[in-house]
Amino acid sequence: MFKFIKQYAETIDNCQVYPMISLFIFFIFFVVLLWFVVKMDKKNVSYLSNIPLDKTENEFNN
Repeated sequence: MFKFIKQYAETIDNCQVYPMISLFIFFIFFVVLLWFVVKMDKKNVSYLSNIPLDKTENEFNN
């Protein structure tokens, strides 16, 4: 199966473009994610970090 896919991929012209596009999308995604995390308000980070610990007894009973 892999041999068939490899032979088919070798016949496609400009096949090296698609890996570069996927690498570019991958890189841009993580750069934007890093920018979002760095710019996040510290108060918001504190709130989000305490969410798992802020369970009330009413939530446990449901």
